[in-house]
Amino acid sequence: MAVVLDGKGLTVEDVVRVARHGEKVEITPQGMERIKTCRAMLEEKIQAHEIMYGVNTGIGEFSEVVLDDEQTKQFQKYLIYNHAAGIGDLAPIEYVRGAMAGRVNVLVQGYSGCRPEIVQTLIDMLNKGVTPAVCQKGSVGACGDLAPMSQIALLMMGEGEAFYEGELLPGREALDRAGIPVPGLKARDGLATINGSNLLTAMSAIHLYDMDRCLRQAEIACAMTLESLYANMKPYDTRLHEVRGFSGAVRTARTLGKLIEGSDLVTGKMKVKVQDAYSMRSTPQVIGAAHDAIAYAREQVEIELNGVGDNPVFFPEYKLTLTGANFQGTPVSLPMDMAGAAITMVCVMSERRLNRLTNPALSVGLPPFLTKGAGMMSGMMLSQYTACSLVVEQRILSMPASIQSIPAAADQEDFVSMGMNTATKNIQILDNACGVLGIEFMGAAQALDFRDFTPGKGVRKAKEVVRRHVEHLDEDRPLYPDHTTMKELVRSCEILEEVEKEVGKLI
Repeated sequence: MAVVLDGKGLTVEDVVRVARHGEKVEITPQGMERIKTCRAMLEEKIQAHEIMYGVNTGIGEFSEVVLDDEQTKQFQKYLIYNHAAGIGDLAPIEYVRGAMAGRVNVLVQGYSGCRPEIVQTLIDMLNKGVTPAVCQKGSVGACGDLAPMSQIALLMMGEGEAFYEGELLPGREALDRAGIPVPGLKARDGLATINGSNLLTAMSAIHLYDMDRCLRQAEIACAMTLESLYANMKPYDTRLHEVRGFSGAVRTARTLGKLIEGSDLVTGKMKVKVQDAYSMRSTPQVIGAAHDAIAYAREQVEIELNGVGDNPVFFPEYKLTLTGANFQGTPVSLPMDMAGAAITMVCVMSERRLNRLTNPALSVGLPPFLTKGAGMMSGMMLSQYTACSLVVEQRILSMPASIQSIPAAADQEDFVSMGMNTATKNIQILDNACGVLGIEFMGAAQALDFRDFTPGKGVRKAKEVVRRHVEHLDEDRPLYPDHTTMKELVRSCEILEEVEKEVGKLI
């Protein structure tokens, strides 16, 4: 079923459906009518020679340069040429598709002044699988993601490059093969296509989807470790968290209870400590705080997905043109900096739980480093080294990008969001999170092999899935294949999906 882009109601999940899973998009007749109405107003203003930023003036430092009629016709082409100035590796296709869908959702609201042909071309490209080749680096996230979005706009002139049916092709050839006409660029079309923080917002939406699933897997890994370490289960009683009032903490406590349901550990028959270490008993407060951070970031990202991110903004009902800074990426980059830090925080705690599994002074009777051959063999000693390495990198990447502004355009653009840096560092934070959690899953499964009791049904299922992919470490072997396998297992969310079949949705 196609995702309807009508300027409202676009969710993180919708972006993932279009971007990652190739869902088609459509707009409503009312949306197309809004686009036409705004364009008609703009053309009246052009005919009247009303001065409008980015239509018949230069941009940035050249915003005071007024263009004559012939220059206005040519300006959009040169605008796209000089802004297609990214560098390096190409962004994954899912990020570019997400940006295109987000841009359509802006344009369909009828405040941007582009021709209908521009919107229809973006829709056709999404639906027929033509994805522009876009350098991931080069945006400062103010005046939007100008560099990457300009590589999308090159296709509007039949230029640039695009992926089609698994091949990277010249832009015009990709469009021709897909049967999509080249619309060309007329007054305002180019700037309307590029002047929003759409790539960093699409990346953030996809990251939030993955972060939510990451946190649910962190809860599963934690539950396995808690059982392995004979945790006192009183700190996970939801009543304890309800009286404090943080919804994320209540959610995590409820989830841990669901995962450990049916365990011998909750019967009261097993001897446990009066109080466990913070990395165990603070789990609801910490993973819960991450849930709350992700929820806030999601709220901000979905506002942006459904907002009018552009400049200038045209109001047909008032015959009015307003210039401002609705392209500014800070409303997304600031909460997404926090979201990345939240994932790092959860991984810091995961590594500390792993340390308790492997450290014989802390592991409540487990073999040192989870091996019966300690001394001649080192078991999972080096697994903790690897987790430490990943966590340190996450900590470095958790420095906020949103405070790192460097002025651009001869100080006309003297504060920028650096939101693309937020988005790109969150890629690596998430990638490392899969590794850290994968190693904790591996360690917890190893520890449970040494315990003689019945774990909770969610924990049992999680261990079963781990053992489908990684064998018990009976004697030392090279661990890099196991670590990498576990990292990819977490990325695939197979553990999460199987556990949720067993115990219900972890929300």
